[in-house]
Amino acid sequence: MHRHLTVAEVTESARRLVTRFPGSGRLRRIGTSRGGRPIRMLSVGHGPRHVLVVARPHPDEPVGGATALALAERVAAGDRRSPATDPAAVTWDIVLCLDPDGAALSEDVEAATAGPGPALARYYRAAFRPVAAEQPEWAPIVGRQLPESRALFDTIDDLRPVLQASLHNVDAGGTWIQLTRDLPGLAAPYAAAAAEAGVPVQHGTYDALYWENPAPGIHVLPPPHSTARLAAGSENIGRSTWCAPQRYGGVTAIVEVPLWATGPADDPSPHPDPARALRELSGLVREGGRQVTAVLEKARGFLPTAEDSPPRRVLEWMADDLYDLVADSWEPLVRQAEVASPAPASPALTTAGISALEVVARRQPLRAAGLLLRLLAAADDPAAAGLHHELDGLLTAWCTEFEESLRLRPVPVPTQVELQTRAVVAAAECALEL
Repeated sequence: MHRHLTVAEVTESARRLVTRFPGSGRLRRIGTSRGGRPIRMLSVGHGPRHVLVVARPHPDEPVGGATALALAERVAAGDRRSPATDPAAVTWDIVLCLDPDGAALSEDVEAATAGPGPALARYYRAAFRPVAAEQPEWAPIVGRQLPESRALFDTIDDLRPVLQASLHNVDAGGTWIQLTRDLPGLAAPYAAAAAEAGVPVQHGTYDALYWENPAPGIHVLPPPHSTARLAAGSENIGRSTWCAPQRYGGVTAIVEVPLWATGPADDPSPHPDPARALRELSGLVREGGRQVTAVLEKARGFLPTAEDSPPRRVLEWMADDLYDLVADSWEPLVRQAEVASPAPASPALTTAGISALEVVARRQPLRAAGLLLRLLAAADDPAAAGLHHELDGLLTAWCTEFEESLRLRPVPVPTQVELQTRAVVAAAECALEL
């Protein structure tokens, strides 16, 4: 397997698995997307306890489909090396793609990550990530109930899983896990899996800046009464699909593996000048956003409307305030860096932590540029070709700078799948012991 799998390929493989293991695997439809596409779940095993796996919650993160199949194969074959994959003890329920509409708009993102050497430009030209209000796991936080979210909530209520594993790719960096509750036994097998895969464990991550950090690469959501809860993502994060298993004593693990590994991802040494670095990164994301928005301004008159075009909605959302929001979110860290001596008070101020924030600063304008290039390529206005050429040059240059600054190296797809599979099984073992 040299590349990620499309939703159609994952679905067909699931059908073949059910045929190969009659009586063990069941494939059913658990919901319908906003665009009328089926949301399917493959269940394997007959145990009384359930592990729920959610693939492709973000359409620009393609690893989940292949990991879902790897987990299903392991359970269907009767693998008893782990109590978690014993089909007589545990049923694994695997949502094959939570956002099929988004996946349909993530044009050839699976193929874009294939081939030798870093392929950042291909990836960002192909990837689509919806606005927060249209992301099934996150939409309930902002008060929107999507049919995809409802299907997952209903499934959680029906199964009452001991573990929900949400399968994610980070575009660049190391690997890490976010937990809605600590699993104390997870750190050691997870670290071993990452070491054997040759993938760095990310020290410090933008996605969990203020989460508790009991072990390298392990981040735990602060309890509801914690003063860090707001900074952990949202005052309403308890409304997300991540937190739904808590009603039944379950825990959610958000398992991130990188498409490309960064050189400094696992370097815990103090950054020599984190305050200066953070200011430079704030300027980087603001300036990149300004340049993409300038091209958008010139093209607005002939692009499809935001109402009719999900990529246009993302572009307008980002142009409105997202770049500034990202940059402004680092101001508390700048102030902390100015007084933290001799050692950083936060993992975000280490060499690894600053590198993780650099990934964010670089990827925001790249995501927007890729979407705008797609719209310009489809436009028939005479000005579109010139704007496309201008923006394509920016995207290419930014990708080169990204690759060189953070010493990117591609993580082979089989390695991503093996690491994510082992992490999920280890998390399931820990959750089943609670």
